[in-house]
Amino acid sequence: MDPIKIDITILAPAEKVWDYFSTPKHIMKWNFAHESWECPRSENDLRVGGKFNNRMEAKDGSFGFDFIGIYDEVIPNERIKYHIEDGRNVEVIFEKIDGNTTKVIEIFDPEKQNSVEMQRDGWYAILNNFHKYVENH
Repeated sequence: MDPIKIDITILAPAEKVWDYFSTPKHIMKWNFAHESWECPRSENDLRVGGKFNNRMEAKDGSFGFDFIGIYDEVIPNERIKYHIEDGRNVEVIFEKIDGNTTKVIEIFDPEKQNSVEMQRDGWYAILNNFHKYVENH
């Protein structure tokens, strides 16, 4: 299956966008697709070979999972590549448009259980949460 690509433009400098994307205290504030979910725990060792683990769960406790990956490439303020536990690859590009605008592009391998549209919508919902969080903090 072809990788899925989504993007969003954020009115903030690339350095702020990078910081909010990679720092656990910020990740816990935006890393969920719907307001009925939360990210109560985040660990992030942002270096090649480093691991991240973001706990995502329904606020009512009915379901949850750990989103775990290992970093394959880290170029500060520009690019992150990682693979998740099931072997799928993800690339995140931080494209500096100007001094106060950054385009975030995510390219990820789809999984086989859910439709491409559902996966794109879910990942985009999280990216849009991130966008709103960065611009409002």
